Amino acid sequence: MSKIQSLTRTAAVAAVLFVTAAGITASQAAPPANPPAQANAPAKPSGVPAPKILVIDRSAILRNSAVGKSIVQQVNAITQQAENEFKGQSTSLRNEEQALQQQLAILAPNVRTQKIKAFQAKQAAFQQKVNQRQLQIQGGVIKARQQVEQALGPILQGIMAERGANLLLDRQAVVLGTVDVDITNVAIDRLNKKLPTVKVQLVAPPAGAGVGQ
Repeated sequence: MSKIQSLTRTAAVAAVLFVTAAGITASQAAPPANPPAQANAPAKPSGVPAPKILVIDRSAILRNSAVGKSIVQQVNAITQQAENEFKGQSTSLRNEEQALQQQLAILAPNVRTQKIKAFQAKQAAFQQKVNQRQLQIQGGVIKARQQVEQALGPILQGIMAERGANLLLDRQAVVLGTVDVDITNVAIDRLNKKLPTVKVQLVAPPAGAGVGQ
């Protein structure tokens, strides 16, 4: 895989990362709807509110919201710009490598060693530049996602308060249900009004973010 292809693949992963890595982590799966009554089941302690559950598809919010689409578009544009920037350098290195291969057989050992080391240094410097850009793209996605989460949190809390809910689950955690308690579309509408776009900037990812190479 060429360095430019590696950059393309990593930027694509960054875009997917925005859509998939920010899902709500449910502490437990939702119970099956209408479970059979158990004989001699203990009474619910007084004063403990019955759970009122709402469901949200967070991946759909990040995928279908205006800000989510904007982030993906920006990542694609940044990737294309990086490809254009590095394409000439990558081609030049390949041509230099081919020329060096043709010269090795006729060069004196000490000269051959020097030329190989010099070329390897150029390759390493170029690879470092590409890797740095990959990390900056992914760091930009992480920062943009954090901004979306900051805007989305109060929206979800507001919907829960309006509907008297005390528990919010991600749709992936729900096994079975008999009522429509999905608030995804409502959340998307409110997020579109509150935060239609954020700017994706090239920044280093935060320490411990677990960014893939």
